Amino acid sequence: MSAEKAPKGTVRKVLRYVSEYRFLIILSLILACINVSLTLYIPLLFGKTIDLIIGKGLVDFQGIKTELAKIAVLSVICAGALLAMNLLNNRITYNTARDIRNDIFRKINVLPLEYIDRHPSGETVSRMVSDVEQFSDGLLMGFTQLFSGILTIAGTLMLMLAINWKIALVVVCLTPLSLFAARFIARHTYRFFSEQSEVRAGQTTMINESAGNLKVVKAFNREKAELERFAGINKRLEKVSVKAIFYSSLTNPVTRFVNALVYAAVAFAGATDVISSGAAFTVGMLTSLLSYANQYTKPFNEISGVITEFQNALACAARIFDILEQAPEKPDSENAKTLKNTDGNIEVVSVSFSYDKSREFIKDLSLSAKKGQKIAIVGPTGCGKTTLINLLMRFYDVDRGSITVDGMDIRDVTRRSLRASFGMVLQDTWLKPGTVRENIAFGRPDATDEEIIEAAKQAHSYSFIKRLPDGLDTVISEDGGSLSEGQKQLLCITRVMLALPSVLILDEATSSIDVNTEMRINKAFDRLMTGRTSFVVAHRLSTILDADKIIVMDKGRIVETGTHEELLEKGGFYANLFNSSFS
Repeated sequence: MSAEKAPKGTVRKVLRYVSEYRFLIILSLILACINVSLTLYIPLLFGKTIDLIIGKGLVDFQGIKTELAKIAVLSVICAGALLAMNLLNNRITYNTARDIRNDIFRKINVLPLEYIDRHPSGETVSRMVSDVEQFSDGLLMGFTQLFSGILTIAGTLMLMLAINWKIALVVVCLTPLSLFAARFIARHTYRFFSEQSEVRAGQTTMINESAGNLKVVKAFNREKAELERFAGINKRLEKVSVKAIFYSSLTNPVTRFVNALVYAAVAFAGATDVISSGAAFTVGMLTSLLSYANQYTKPFNEISGVITEFQNALACAARIFDILEQAPEKPDSENAKTLKNTDGNIEVVSVSFSYDKSREFIKDLSLSAKKGQKIAIVGPTGCGKTTLINLLMRFYDVDRGSITVDGMDIRDVTRRSLRASFGMVLQDTWLKPGTVRENIAFGRPDATDEEIIEAAKQAHSYSFIKRLPDGLDTVISEDGGSLSEGQKQLLCITRVMLALPSVLILDEATSSIDVNTEMRINKAFDRLMTGRTSFVVAHRLSTILDADKIIVMDKGRIVETGTHEELLEKGGFYANLFNSSFS
């Protein structure tokens, strides 16, 4: 994405969001017109007042009082219009930022897992938080200063031409210097601000990784290495930020210098005209003209600053729209059916799948699971166990072959009903900030306390829940807070117990639980799995000895199938795994 091409499309997309608040924008523009008109009218009154003071004859005190009263009233109205305009601009800007954040979060929920797996979570967080914040700051400055600045330039130019067209031409001839300076600066700032956003996203990712895995960092004495890695990213951010700030900070002094030249030229030409023309061009008119010259050049200064901030906003907006324009997960087919009261008969027929389409992973995999069967999936790390689970849940679609539930291809049923038929307990626990009750009832928000307590008793989690300060109403922080890994896993198991799905998937579900608790949990699972199809991914082979069928996988293929006794008798891959685990 080049610096030249990105802004054009990005501005159009930004305007689509902003247009939702067109009524507020129109109202803001009206207030800006009122504010600018009064701001331009007040210098005329000051010039008239000065002429009343230093004019020929007696000083007209009554006239002076009248003019000053007008100035006071108009100043109050002008300030009120400016305040109301800023309030409206704040609402437009932050409502737009809110809409964009909502759309990003909505998009994240419909993105295919392939995108989520390939992009660091810290980068996504950075786009949703930091980039939207930077974007809203630039947008607010644009709304607040850009239109008012353009109106001020047009209004002051007309008034200067009306007062003295010769001096007005001097101002107009010197003005392009500001425009050339602003254009030069803007051309460089977008590239640096864009690079700054990318480095900042990398920094956010690194902070998330280190903060979330601090125990691992400390356990391997990697604090110094992580500090050095962070210092390197921070140094890159410093360099690109200094360049971005340097070019953006040139705007103010350069345009102020041009403004000073304009002001000096107007003062010299005006003073000469006052002396040569006598009464035709008064001191009051010169005062008004100097005020207009200052007002005329000031917006160029502000607009240059707006352009710089807007370049930063566009760089952030381009990254925001990059995620918003990602292709969503392939939608359910128009004739997709809804799974109800699933029996749990599952057939995997000649399935092939690869994450990287240039490299084959799972090829011609077939298996069958009948209602009520316990299917164990074992094999070395990276053999495809979790991938098979991802395909069953339709987190990924198969490349070839088919997976059917009760005779229906899972691609022909709604994802929502498919996943509602499966209960899943993963090795990695996930608990949200909230009460214990809310976490258990995550899949069934309408569950009663009696049902929650019964599920907790079956999962053997109720004993420790009772000991918590407020029982089910105990608030836990992100990822379970101070709860042990085993307690967090028990809550996740309780959550599935409460949902009572037709098919269970246990992916190393008891890996964080002590042996005694695991035995009790397995008994609870046995009760829960009665009459239900279940898939159990396990490394501890002692937990799947009673499985109806054991699927042994290696390098994305099924190498053996059978019961524990049958596989031991074969003396093959499974027998080696089993014997090595108990040797």
